[in-house]
Amino acid sequence: MVEIVAKSSQILALLRSYAEADEPRFLRTAMQLAAHEARQGHSKLAEDIRKLVDEAKTRRGVLERRGNAIPLARPTGELADLLRVSYPETRLGDMVLPHQVRATLERLLREHRQQARLAEHGLSARRHLLLVGPPGTGKTLTASAVAGELKLPLFVVRMEGLLTRYLGESASKLRLVFEAMERNRGVYLFDEFDAIGADRGAGNDVAEVRRVLNAFLQFIEEDRSESICIAATNHFASLDSALMRRFDDIIRYELPDREQVEQLLLTRLESFDPSQLNLTTIAKTAEGLSYAEIVRACEDAAKDMVLEGRERLGMDDVTRALEARRHGRLAT
Repeated sequence: MVEIVAKSSQILALLRSYAEADEPRFLRTAMQLAAHEARQGHSKLAEDIRKLVDEAKTRRGVLERRGNAIPLARPTGELADLLRVSYPETRLGDMVLPHQVRATLERLLREHRQQARLAEHGLSARRHLLLVGPPGTGKTLTASAVAGELKLPLFVVRMEGLLTRYLGESASKLRLVFEAMERNRGVYLFDEFDAIGADRGAGNDVAEVRRVLNAFLQFIEEDRSESICIAATNHFASLDSALMRRFDDIIRYELPDREQVEQLLLTRLESFDPSQLNLTTIAKTAEGLSYAEIVRACEDAAKDMVLEGRERLGMDDVTRALEARRHGRLAT
């Protein structure tokens, strides 16, 4: 019998993805394991793993063609200029979040998974979220995770086009978005929401923005769809106070603290054997960077390792990538 020599981190990643029913991540990790075994000279075992992964992908494709997958919802006509759709595979378990933020999102998911039970008692699931915080702290990724968890399409509202391309018609185009929410259940993300949600009393206000904001307040008040509406902004202080009571939850995002940075590093590098890395030391280098910047730095470090044909990720790989991200931020 061929001795199975697998990295402990890959085994943990396999078990974690299986426990979370995250099939895409499970298959990706299995392929990484196959590559590792091939490098160790276990070509037969590597080939067996690859064949099993291919068979699993084939079975999934058959099930989807039989109708077990969500029907594709593609915006057409005027909506094609207003909405961008995707089908995320992100899960909440892929994110490193503060306890309170995770608890709020898990409650949202629990309510939507048991909507029928709530409806029996005249209750409805929360559907309107406002996410606030600095860039790169996980707001957009949260929308993807909510869609991925509930197996719903993610519709991103093209805010830039709403206010510029349709000047004078923005409010009527916004109505089309809310009508789409009625017809096609999904997660609808209004990113950079301050573009329309700015304080109506602000000195730099313009008539078009006022009309769109008033329309949004009306539409969200009347919204009875089963879709989830998520607004995200980096500029909470500029939002109109009338918006606050329209949302079921206001979730605040911050830059990660030292403990969260270590957890994020471990999560992102688990497939590359981080056991020899001093994560506490690396976390000091990452201080002040956002989640997104740290994730990209981890990916850069892993790419360098792979392209240079090395088996092990070094401290210098990760710290150098983090410093490069910090330098890039200072240069902009």
